[in-house]
Amino acid sequence: MIETINSPSDLKKLKLKDLSVLAKEIRQLILETVSKNGGHLASSLGAVELTLALHYVFNTPKDKIVWDVGHQSYAHKIITGRRDQFKTLRTYGGISGFPKITESEYDTFNVGHASTAISAALGMTTAKDLLNTKEKVIAVIGDGALTSGITFEALNNSGELDKDLIVVLNDNKMSISKSLGAISTYLTKRLTGPTYNTLRKEIEKAIKGFPVLNEPALKLAKKIEESFKFFSPGLLFEEFGFKYFGPIDGENIEDLVTIFENVKNLRGPIFVHILTKKGKGYKYAEENPSKFHGIGPFDISTGQTLEKNATQSYSSVFGESVINIMQDNPKVVAISAAMLIGTGLEKAKNIFPDRVFDVGIAEQHAVTFAGGLAISGMRPIVAIYSTFLQRSYDQIIHDIALQKLNVVLLEMMAKLIRVFLMYLI
Repeated sequence: MIETINSPSDLKKLKLKDLSVLAKEIRQLILETVSKNGGHLASSLGAVELTLALHYVFNTPKDKIVWDVGHQSYAHKIITGRRDQFKTLRTYGGISGFPKITESEYDTFNVGHASTAISAALGMTTAKDLLNTKEKVIAVIGDGALTSGITFEALNNSGELDKDLIVVLNDNKMSISKSLGAISTYLTKRLTGPTYNTLRKEIEKAIKGFPVLNEPALKLAKKIEESFKFFSPGLLFEEFGFKYFGPIDGENIEDLVTIFENVKNLRGPIFVHILTKKGKGYKYAEENPSKFHGIGPFDISTGQTLEKNATQSYSSVFGESVINIMQDNPKVVAISAAMLIGTGLEKAKNIFPDRVFDVGIAEQHAVTFAGGLAISGMRPIVAIYSTFLQRSYDQIIHDIALQKLNVVLLEMMAKLIRVFLMYLI
């Protein structure tokens, strides 16, 4: 079936029941390609049904889907005319591992770092109103984006502007590593709490018992819905001015299509909460989604990576060095921004759980947090990828360098940051 899909218009020719078959074929293509080329596997495997439902319902590329980061976008690439090119993923001259506006008209925004999707989508839908065009704009974010300040700045502004914007939260309880922070904990508690689930079942039973939804019945259903929101995870997003729908089973493609059909013509900010499984369809990725978030070539049958050589990685050397330093000096602490595994600090976190901090996708906060630790007598080490640390230039200059605080910034850093290090160490 996958061979017949060269664009979303081909997708719309399929019967709804056929989409589940197509989803399996897409997962197999993603798995085979990433096992050879490397790439972001687990997130894209979990978002296949969501991707198909979005393109099945909305009129892309006129309607615009803005992917957050792009870790979820492999199925999107496959069904938007790049199936034959997909084998070139992340190779020289091949297609990008992320949405790229010069690669396809279906890629609406360049994305390489989390949490920009809502801001960009809000800009697009505001421009739509100013230009008097009629397209829909959908931002698809991962739950890891809810650890980043820019997401909440955009949510706040969206509610204030009251634009026609659909935000889809792909909630798999993971970012790169397990999502951390108060928002993730809040969502998980609400979704798993016995009060929430008991009430939900009782409300569903009561509404199904209404013989006809006449005006009094509709008023009662509305009151029940409003009362239920106090217990649901949607309360937070309702306070930002969004109409909340969910949580919805992200593996049930028929339900996803129905929900998107229902919300696509609603006015104002809409928030759709989807529950998915990171790594879905490949047992090794389901069992270890962090390992298979971004991975090099691997053996599909065993899930084992294909080592090019036995040389120890820079990250592992760094991680071991931090452990040695922390053992010698109790004032040393380490900070990462949702990248404990990638920066080599996961082992240090296990040994020193109270002195290693994962602040989530919040690089600005990480640096200023380190400043507060340093000015109080601690010796913080901040480990952030150079491509992500650029978000923290203001904090590096204003909150660290100008105060001459003893903060060590470490990773594969740009030359500019290395200049700062001369003043910090």
